[in-house]
Amino acid sequence: MNHRSLAFRLAVWYALLLSATFALVGAGMFYGLEQYLRSGLADSLRRRSTQIEQILSEAPVDASDSTIVDSIETRLAPEFNNRFVRLTRESSGLVYRSGVPADRSFDPAAIPPSPPPWPARGIARRVGGLMESTKAIDTPSGRYLIELGASLAPIEAVQAHLVRLLGMLLPVLVACAAGGGYLLVGWALRPVDRISQSAELMSLQDVDARLPVVPSGDALARLSISLNNMLGRLRESVQTSRRFLADASHELRTPLTVIKGELQEVVRTETMSRELHDRIGSVLEEVARLEHLVSGLLVLSRLDVGDAQREWVDVDLAELSAGTAEQMRLMAEDRGIRLETAALRPVVVHGDRARLKQVIVNLLDNAIRFTPRGGTVTLDTVVNDTYQALEIRDTGIGIPAAAVPRIFDRFYRVDEARSRADGGAGLGLSIVRSICGAHRAEIEVDSEVGRGSCFRLKFPLQA
Repeated sequence: MNHRSLAFRLAVWYALLLSATFALVGAGMFYGLEQYLRSGLADSLRRRSTQIEQILSEAPVDASDSTIVDSIETRLAPEFNNRFVRLTRESSGLVYRSGVPADRSFDPAAIPPSPPPWPARGIARRVGGLMESTKAIDTPSGRYLIELGASLAPIEAVQAHLVRLLGMLLPVLVACAAGGGYLLVGWALRPVDRISQSAELMSLQDVDARLPVVPSGDALARLSISLNNMLGRLRESVQTSRRFLADASHELRTPLTVIKGELQEVVRTETMSRELHDRIGSVLEEVARLEHLVSGLLVLSRLDVGDAQREWVDVDLAELSAGTAEQMRLMAEDRGIRLETAALRPVVVHGDRARLKQVIVNLLDNAIRFTPRGGTVTLDTVVNDTYQALEIRDTGIGIPAAAVPRIFDRFYRVDEARSRADGGAGLGLSIVRSICGAHRAEIEVDSEVGRGSCFRLKFPLQA
């Protein structure tokens, strides 16, 4: 997982936001439940206080304390209901105090009396572990202080249970939020991945390709449309450049052929001086080099418009390489180079036979020209579980490591003077790369100065 990716960062922010939300909701639930339970308990105490007020108001003036006590125990049953009740007459002191509750949650004798002055309106307060309601009333038989209370232990038990429940649920909810957020962000960014994949597959061989437009009507859709409009403008520019290159290359071939023919006729003149003959010969060499350069440019322009994908057939690279090597064997022997093709095994690829042969010719030509006399050029085929390849190895002068990344650039030559002397224009390897690209093949180069080079053409396996 990429911790710096947009999806991960959005998922983290989403999880943090939800975590904060869950924490606030949990805190709200905790305090809301506390207030609700305390309010309910206070309301219950007020109702019980009202009952005692009724008992005192209805009692005769000469009613005994025992009568009042019997009425309170009959109507309220404080011990059974786990309530604390204490009734105090201002003139004579304590009238009644409830006993130990059934759940033994508090000791009535340990609860201190309410200090004077007695409140005329009921108030609720916390005394120890009790919620106590205190109210003073005036009756015909005297002034009384009514104290009622109930244990807060059940409320605190409910709160503790809620805290434990939230403590278990919040990490699970946060984890689910983080995982779900990551999945949701990944799903939301899936159109961006499709656009990126489509952009990766684009090349100059497919200038009509366009990015998929997400039918969402948002900024992503507008971005796709804008990029497609830009690609349309680039397509027009590329096609204009290609037409110019193709037209210029084609138009240059005719005058070069005419110039070459005229110069060859002049060279055949017997009355020409030796000096003039040498000069015309030098001009003929330059014309031949220009003709080779124009031919290369014309080939590249045709490859750019997909000329290599017109007539594809199944081609055995081993057979094609062996035949091409045999045709170039005389050139190799003239330079004292040995060609080896014994290790070739059948490798079938789907492509343009003429263009694939052009690749082999260009690579063999380079290998022969840059291998010293007595060297060896070897052709071999490789097949494994992931690809099938053609390798062309030589024991030549090698390529400097700094030059390897640039050898496929157009008009780039490692040894400018030597390449020019051999008639090279720096287009051979560019043509090789263009043909390989059209065939979905990769070309790799392993080279060491003074020990030789290996060009490896890796083709995808046939279905």
